Amino acid sequence: MADENDILTTPDEDPDGSSGDDSRDKKERACSICRRPESKAGPLTALPGGMFVCRDCMQRSFDAFQNNLNHTDMNTLMENLTKEIGSIDLSQFGIGGRTNPQKKEKKKQEKPKKKMTMDDVLPPHKIKAALDEYVIGQDRAKKIMSVGVYNHYKRILSDSKDGVEIRKSNMLMIGPTGSGKTYMVQTLAKLLNVPLAMTDATSLTEAGYIGDDVESVVSKLLAAADNDVERAEHGIVFIDEIDKLAKKKNLNQRDVSGEAVQQGLLKLLEGSEIEVPVGASSKNMMVPMETVDTSNILFICGGAFPGLEEIIKNRLNQSAGIGFQSDLRDKYDSDPDILQKVTVEDLRTFGMIPEFLGRLPVMFSLQKLTEEMLVSILKEPRNAILKQYERLLELDGVRLVFEEDALHSIARTAMERDTGARALRAIIEEFMLDIMYEVPKDKNIGEVVITKDYIEHRGGPGILLKSQMIGVQEETV
Repeated sequence: MADENDILTTPDEDPDGSSGDDSRDKKERACSICRRPESKAGPLTALPGGMFVCRDCMQRSFDAFQNNLNHTDMNTLMENLTKEIGSIDLSQFGIGGRTNPQKKEKKKQEKPKKKMTMDDVLPPHKIKAALDEYVIGQDRAKKIMSVGVYNHYKRILSDSKDGVEIRKSNMLMIGPTGSGKTYMVQTLAKLLNVPLAMTDATSLTEAGYIGDDVESVVSKLLAAADNDVERAEHGIVFIDEIDKLAKKKNLNQRDVSGEAVQQGLLKLLEGSEIEVPVGASSKNMMVPMETVDTSNILFICGGAFPGLEEIIKNRLNQSAGIGFQSDLRDKYDSDPDILQKVTVEDLRTFGMIPEFLGRLPVMFSLQKLTEEMLVSILKEPRNAILKQYERLLELDGVRLVFEEDALHSIARTAMERDTGARALRAIIEEFMLDIMYEVPKDKNIGEVVITKDYIEHRGGPGILLKSQMIGVQEETV
């Protein structure tokens, strides 16, 4: 029971006891979201900046964030809040308002988008000629890749006629480590000026498990195309280490990173419209989504497939036996091009499912690098390793010379390490360390000669002073 002397105040009554009808009619508070007046919505909660929210809208806001309200209701809620907040001076709360008016951001002028035409695509012989400047050997592989890429973009840019639809020709590259699989794809994408996404198949897992979903591959391509969907749909995706997706022999546990990922990649390789997050690797309600059609995206898969040689040998040796017409069991043991004889059945035995292989119609193998090819890799490409070190010493005013015998010694050492062309830079870096350290100390050094004895640890490099070089030049003249 309230005391008689207590003064009861209601929302519709002023503290002095007079009725507030007139003032309410003139100016009555309303909810900033649903726009209902206080007389209908009930008591309002005051927020900074002159905003008022009713209990119903406040509860709906909490429910939206807690129960993942659908996008339509969330967008409506956020639009109303944005309209109200946009009129508030946030500087009075210590938020924003600190920008320097003198520093005005320049609006980026968007360049007009240029559509890709057949004039932008080089013919196969020019593509191969450009690859020859960077990649040594692998002529058959470069020819297959050049024709496949050319036909792929002809399929995209040409109009369908007489109901003939050209199917997409995804590629599967098989080759030992260090044979140039990744380097060929990088050079090809740079040559064609198309977005390229490179990913590692070992990080892919089935949807719902820790790791990257198969759709993250397309998300990386979209990021490489600066979130331009149309440009991304004409790009190239290279999936390395594809052999790691082979079916596991142990069937006691779920294969979340093997056969399951192959199944998930089928829709991407075949061509389908998928939603991918923009600027993120996982989907959630706070990340914008874009729909990308993978029908015109060229997928190139590559892998070393260790152990595939034995599978090929076992298949080829099935005709071995005793007699004049039979083959010897060790006939293919020393064959360096054994991977060139691979078939789809060999890959199925390795652990690749037939549905996956059926979506990679262009299949080719790379040769194992020989000593002569490694020597050519050292000195012939446009950005050869030797040219890089010669340029480094040239900046110090020193000339670097490699003897031919030294190059062959480096190539033999690289073959012993069995890591392909990747071993070349590691070997040269090892022998060039002391030279790169000592040369800047002495300004009189004019030339450094790398000899075979130095590579084989039987002596040091040849050093020629600048004064000696002048005398040699005068004698030559």
